[in-house]
Amino acid sequence: MLAAEMAKYAGRDDVVVLGLPRGGVPVAWEVAHSLRAPLDVLIVRKLGAPGQPELAIGAIGEGGVRVLNEGLIRGLMIPARDIDRIAAGEEKELQRRISVYRGGHEPLVLKDKTVIVVDDGVATGATMRAGLKAVKAMGAARVIAAFPVGAPDSVAGLAEDADEVVVLETPAWFGAVGEWYEDFRPTTDEDVQRILAGSRQGPG
Repeated sequence: MLAAEMAKYAGRDDVVVLGLPRGGVPVAWEVAHSLRAPLDVLIVRKLGAPGQPELAIGAIGEGGVRVLNEGLIRGLMIPARDIDRIAAGEEKELQRRISVYRGGHEPLVLKDKTVIVVDDGVATGATMRAGLKAVKAMGAARVIAAFPVGAPDSVAGLAEDADEVVVLETPAWFGAVGEWYEDFRPTTDEDVQRILAGSRQGPG
């Protein structure tokens, strides 16, 4: 259904689809397959609040990108040194995932491309925003954020970083991304590797 909303991008040689690991990769595969576009991962790591790792106070992405939720950080009174410590730990995981997922393969060239960044959903928007900023820094001509479901306020905030936002549902009572899936079992590193290996055989 998500791919159908972007049918105008099907079969174009200037389109690239990037999935945000891990959960965004299976969704991105469906989009890339439908649009007959090449698929890659875009490694972004959420920065969780001290003592509340699921609460995103920001995110980091490839190329040294860092996005912070300044309002939330002020509200929680989180010192800069704690943010730096959290970011340093996530940077190690970011580099590990680049090595594991790409397995020595060069990332797809994004310069002058239309890049569709896909996730399984958007809660705070921090991870997606970091991904969009990273893609722009890599020279993309047009950046599209695409996901099946998102919190209304967070979706609205993505307009600052995306040329286009494609979302199927923005329920007023959002809760969490997993509540909108019949099957939300965790996507594993092995799942991501398998999907990417299959996509390298050719678009679609």
